[in-house]
Amino acid sequence: MELQKFSYDNKIVKAFMIATVIFGLVGMLVGLTAAIQLFYPLFNFDLQYTTFGRIRPLHTNAIIFAFVGNAMFAGVYYSMQRLLKTRMFSDSLSWIHFWGWQLIILAAAITLPLGFTTSKEYAELEWPIDIAIAVIWVVFGWNMIGTIIKRRERHMYVAIWFYIATFVTVAVLHIVNSFEMPVSLFKSYSWYAGVQDALVQWWYGHNAVAFFLTTPFLGMMYYFLPKAANRPVYSYKLSIIHFWSLIFIYIWAGPHHLLYTSLPDWAQSLGVVFSIMLIAPSWGGMLNGLMTLRGAWDRVREDPVLKFMVVAVTAYGMATLEGPLLSLKNVNAIAHFTDWIVAHVHVGGLGWNGFMIFAVLYWTVPRMWNTSLYSKKLANIHFWLGTLGIIFYALPMYVSGLVQSLMWKEFNPEGFLVYKNFLETTVAILPLHMLRATGGGLYFIGAVIMTYNLIKTAYAGSFVANEEAEAAPLMKEYVATSGGWHHRVLEHKPVLLTALALVAILIGGAIEMIPTFLIKSNVPTISSVRPYTPLELHGRDIYIREGCVNCHTQMVRPFRSETERYGEYSKAGEFVYDHPFLWGSKRTGPDLARTSGKYSNSWHYNHMLAPDAVSTGSIMPAYPWLFEQTIDIEQTAPKIRALRKIGVPYEEGYEDTANDDLRKQADGIAANLKADGIEVMSDAEIIALISYLQRLGKDIKAEKLAEEVNK
Repeated sequence: MELQKFSYDNKIVKAFMIATVIFGLVGMLVGLTAAIQLFYPLFNFDLQYTTFGRIRPLHTNAIIFAFVGNAMFAGVYYSMQRLLKTRMFSDSLSWIHFWGWQLIILAAAITLPLGFTTSKEYAELEWPIDIAIAVIWVVFGWNMIGTIIKRRERHMYVAIWFYIATFVTVAVLHIVNSFEMPVSLFKSYSWYAGVQDALVQWWYGHNAVAFFLTTPFLGMMYYFLPKAANRPVYSYKLSIIHFWSLIFIYIWAGPHHLLYTSLPDWAQSLGVVFSIMLIAPSWGGMLNGLMTLRGAWDRVREDPVLKFMVVAVTAYGMATLEGPLLSLKNVNAIAHFTDWIVAHVHVGGLGWNGFMIFAVLYWTVPRMWNTSLYSKKLANIHFWLGTLGIIFYALPMYVSGLVQSLMWKEFNPEGFLVYKNFLETTVAILPLHMLRATGGGLYFIGAVIMTYNLIKTAYAGSFVANEEAEAAPLMKEYVATSGGWHHRVLEHKPVLLTALALVAILIGGAIEMIPTFLIKSNVPTISSVRPYTPLELHGRDIYIREGCVNCHTQMVRPFRSETERYGEYSKAGEFVYDHPFLWGSKRTGPDLARTSGKYSNSWHYNHMLAPDAVSTGSIMPAYPWLFEQTIDIEQTAPKIRALRKIGVPYEEGYEDTANDDLRKQADGIAANLKADGIEVMSDAEIIALISYLQRLGKDIKAEKLAEEVNK
């Protein structure tokens, strides 16, 4: 049979690699800045656009979608062409994908510091950008599926299975979680409310980690690790079990982020059960990767690429064991809302994703530039700096998490909380945050050294833009494996494999979400809960804009330590008008669910103006612009209309008179402040924010009062 000549497109891989390195450095630098802000508030720079609440989502988006995302696309484009023995389906689609993705990243980098955010973790970008993400993701999938169809290799290697699962699942996750009701060009409200919004968000959030940060990198592991080790994958059968069990089980695990919250117990229990089950496929994949190195361990000591890969796969194993263990309720009760979770996330992010990316770059760049790595010594220095960085980052955060939890929960012999003041915990862990920043700095320096090493490597070689290759054409005739059904038959049918992968990931999500949405008893109503007033609604949007949810939760769990500190535990019916939910995932500051009436209006005013003057030791930044900027009352009517469309029971036509109520409530707060000697305009944003903070928990207190009166 005559061989066909063709070429692999290395230019698109090069472009994604350059973007990976640039955005990696930027994302790490922003993360390091955020880490320093948590013990040295001056690093907030007293600027509206550089506070922790605004740059924390900038850091997560830059790392996940810019650094890891571009690396994923580089790895997929490089490996897929070679595994399928064909050039990508369309060069034009490749470049639309590349430039579209970079424009999305640029839009995120502009809008997040400006305060345009949905507040939903890993999904903070507003609705026009969400639409752009969906379009560009379809372009990526179109190019990928087209490449698979025109392949010259009948058999689809295991890496391709993971790439297919990544495409279909991320598309479903992103679209379902991004249902929003637009108010303006950069403002929307989540279609879902309260408990339902929380379930959808963490179904998305957990599986964004699973199918954006894990499955594509497992596909890259299955390609690049055997290549670097020059060894075949340890077990083909194990890879089959790994793939199908992982994608089926992973999708159920999202509720473990919501243990002891107002989510129905049955959904929490499902999340726990499937999280524990995840250990088996995750460790199966880890062992398949490490056992591939059998007979090559001598090379690991010498080859920095293999060193990075070994630590990456090991970190994957550690993170995927720790995650299920954290889903156990007794462990979650200690760890959740603490720095323990920060340590867990970064073992996976820095170790698994970061080190796998470094390994792929070190392996691929010399081959694409037809040369050898400029300096193995520098690569080894990078490896040790990165490893020490992970250790100095993770270990202090584990200790910090335990310190936080123990201090929050400690009672004295008389039955009173020992550390009633939340700030005592904040001050106690500051040295650990300093160590964490040191670890982040080491990791960043290692990445800078890698960048220099790769640039010098490229300059020493000559870039091969179109790498020549040849292969036999794919024959249309094919006789299935004899002896009946066999997985290899499925590996030859991309459409069927894609369909089955889609079914596998839809089952878990459907079983968890459909009852939560259709069975009213899952979200029992509370008669005293009312929609937010127009002023409170503006205040809530300011709270979202400033990223307060990054540091404060609004979810009192049913523990005595929390009810003693904060008040009545949270109930599902409290949040039926919350679009989006604001339960949070980390307590850098105290929970705010029962803040109403706890402090005076003047306390809130002064606290936002000079936090450390009001609460000695506070690491919260000041918000002077809230006292200068005014409420945009032109947005009141569109906000009311948008919320009515998604179920908030504002009366028809209320938007026409809503600003009258807004002014009346604002004038009342301004008058109260004036009585305390504070002169402030009633249309200042601080007035709206105070109104929102004074609303939190008020409805539940009203319910309790009504119950006592009835008795």
